[in-house]
Amino acid sequence: MTTLITGGTLVSATGRTAADVLIDGETIAAVLTPGSTLLGHDLAASVDQVIDATGKYVIPGGIDAHTHMELPFGGTNASDTFETGTRAAAWGGTTTIIDFAVQRTGERVMDGLGAWHDKAAGNCAIDYGFHQIVGGVDEDSLKAMEGLVAEGVSSYKLFMAYPGVFYSDDAQILRAMQKAADLGLLTMMHAENGPAIDVLAAQLVAQGKTDPYYHGIARAWQLEEEATHRAIMLADVTNAPLYVVHVSAKQAVAQLAWARDNGKNVFGETCPQYLYLSLEEQLGAPGFEGAKWVCSTPLRSRAEGHQEHMWQALRTNDLQMVSTDHCPFCMKGQKDLGVGDFRAIPNGIGSIEHRMDLMYQGVVTGQITLERWVELTSTTPARMFGLYGKKGVIAPGADADVVVYDPAGHTSIGVGKTHHMNMDHSAWEGYEIDGHVDVVLSRGSVVVDETGYHGRAGHGKYVPRGLSQYLL
Repeated sequence: MTTLITGGTLVSATGRTAADVLIDGETIAAVLTPGSTLLGHDLAASVDQVIDATGKYVIPGGIDAHTHMELPFGGTNASDTFETGTRAAAWGGTTTIIDFAVQRTGERVMDGLGAWHDKAAGNCAIDYGFHQIVGGVDEDSLKAMEGLVAEGVSSYKLFMAYPGVFYSDDAQILRAMQKAADLGLLTMMHAENGPAIDVLAAQLVAQGKTDPYYHGIARAWQLEEEATHRAIMLADVTNAPLYVVHVSAKQAVAQLAWARDNGKNVFGETCPQYLYLSLEEQLGAPGFEGAKWVCSTPLRSRAEGHQEHMWQALRTNDLQMVSTDHCPFCMKGQKDLGVGDFRAIPNGIGSIEHRMDLMYQGVVTGQITLERWVELTSTTPARMFGLYGKKGVIAPGADADVVVYDPAGHTSIGVGKTHHMNMDHSAWEGYEIDGHVDVVLSRGSVVVDETGYHGRAGHGKYVPRGLSQYLL
């Protein structure tokens, strides 16, 4: 199958130009000046399929580098399977995800990775890779880290939160970082002071403060800032590259900026919820409604300016990426496990379908440039996690993961509108986007267009990753 995308404006992380894109099978064959011919013949007449992108942007498919499909957490499981979650991702212009395989204390790392391969294989509509959660740092797991790179897993995640579930103390973190530095693995860190959070949360509940709002109060920004600083210092001691996930507090950003200004291989991501949503408006919604927006790190106070600072950090590259931390739970039967005790609310928000749109709205409002939109959502994720050249770029030889985006279109987000995630609510109900995903191609196959969804479970392939291509 050959496809020609004509008439569009090709947008990359470095600029925009009028160009046609020729796709042969699963890869991009050429990027051409508009109206190019093939051996003197009209190129459009020589291909199997022509996609008219006149007046629209042609961009590399989105890469969501932080998702949790089917994650067991809080006595339940994330509601999106690899099939439903990747289908929703495709609807929103994301063509690759990197999910987290899980190992807990007492389990074997490679068994956890194998379990996630079993969950995903044959079920994904788009391509996927894995990070590895190392939730039990011991001699066996440290040894097992040596095999991750050979499996195409070049990053792993530690938690400074959730004692008794995933938590690693400073000594365990130090040892894991030493091993990672030797192997070239990128250390990903959930940076919150978990033991301190647990004390504050217990004290709040004892005072009768059990509503979802107090989830955000217990997880104070000081405990994110402190943990971020501590992670940076441990990475500095071990000379290990560090990537801090779901940064929500402006004070944590300041720690990352300081490290980068001093030449450290330290990076950070934020998520759409930390750009748009807040402690007061969402977590503070009446009754139990705020449970929809319980996630960790938590939503921060708008009055304190965290949201605007996140946008600023994206402009200045103090934060390098926007992922979703997609970890959806339904209100009925899942989030409501925490009625009467916010500590029992499963932590997570579903956003995989809306990331590209929500970030494009930042272009519309002047928060970021069009090129920065592509860089944050596709090109940098590819570089950060060893996929660049194959993903994250429209160039000859790259996978034909392409999105045609209409800046004159409109997207209304909400259940019954554009919502395809396996959830009984939307964290983004009522949001209006001045743009629209028109066509999505995954490795040359149209999975979404104006007539609907054309993807299938099993089209998506596992993509082994190389070492990070973003290090200083």
